Amino acid sequence: MKRISRLLLLMGALTAFSGAAGANVVADWNQILFEAALAGGTNPLVITRVSATVQASVFDAVNGIARRYSPIHVAPAAPKGASRRAAAVQAAYATLSFFYPEQQAMLDEKRSASLAAIHTSQRAKERGVAWGQTVADAMLAWRSTDGFTPFPPPFLGGTDPGQWRPTMPGFFPGALPQWAAMVPWSLESPSQFRPAGPPALGSARYASDFGETQLMGSETSVARTSDQTLFSQFWASSTASYYWNQVAIALDHDHQSVLKKARLLALLNVSMADAAIACWDAKYAYAFWRPVTAIGLQDPTWTPLLFTPNHPEYPSGHSSFSGAAVGVLRDRFGEHTGFSVTSDGMPGVIRSFANFSSAVEEIKNARIYAGIHFRSACDDGDETGNAVAQYVLNHTALPVSAMDGGDADDELED
Repeated sequence: MKRISRLLLLMGALTAFSGAAGANVVADWNQILFEAALAGGTNPLVITRVSATVQASVFDAVNGIARRYSPIHVAPAAPKGASRRAAAVQAAYATLSFFYPEQQAMLDEKRSASLAAIHTSQRAKERGVAWGQTVADAMLAWRSTDGFTPFPPPFLGGTDPGQWRPTMPGFFPGALPQWAAMVPWSLESPSQFRPAGPPALGSARYASDFGETQLMGSETSVARTSDQTLFSQFWASSTASYYWNQVAIALDHDHQSVLKKARLLALLNVSMADAAIACWDAKYAYAFWRPVTAIGLQDPTWTPLLFTPNHPEYPSGHSSFSGAAVGVLRDRFGEHTGFSVTSDGMPGVIRSFANFSSAVEEIKNARIYAGIHFRSACDDGDETGNAVAQYVLNHTALPVSAMDGGDADDELED
């Protein structure tokens, strides 16, 4: 029966993510965010910044009316009687318009439909829209100086044992090294939770990690099962942000609460964005080589199952992002929560889990069995992401005592 319940939950999530109108504008625009990101071919690292900007704007817009939590960036100052839902729509629309101007026609259409479906006074809508735009403008101005630009010189690593260097087949420079010094959303500094570093090359731990990836991550491995190959491909077929936002929407049954949903998605995406910054800080601090380099020096015929990303190996990005996401979702729903997840890159494939820990373990194994990571990078990435999430939960969007300023129609939602 539990399995059937999870399947029914998944079917509902798939409906929400397939473009059908939802009962909550926050969930609807989260879906639109990932539709735009997919159409725009957004990089898995860059999407953490985009999604945090969108969801933080939505939260500050809604909370600026409800005034129940500390803001992420924009202090509550909405005009009395403003519509929360209209504010959420405009905040999402304005930020997405900035990131995806080539999709303006689609965004305009979605905005018109969302505002038309809000049953409140025109005056409340107009005030909500104006406030949502104010928040979006302030959020975009803040993040415009976060260090994303200008791009630094190409990072080429080194040739000493253990040092990262460009990998086959493209031999590209290290990707987005500026992320290592980007201004965090909640953390005090990028290095606040920097892990201890990869194991020494002559250590038993390194030898164990090396042997496992060499055996299990080879393109022609006979030790890897067909399911292990499948889930390695599955977790590489989309972004961690897509997976975990999908899970959050599916598990959050409180469809009517605009504020609570906005806060959940803001905490989720801010945690993942800060985990990305913390991960990249460590990647470029240690600049550790990839398995394709290390194993290839011993066995030139060895190739990984999947394409190796062009940035240093330690720690694992996917493990860091997922560790942060699970930290937030575990806090909200509890560890022993069953769920299923799909990929927009592998339609029809479903992965199901009895709890959050088992999902993270599969993700870590997926990176090793794909031949692109060593286990230490995955374990330490998970721990880093979880530490980031705990910090964000303890310092961001905290409850405060204040008078609700929402319009009468929206007050019913919370």
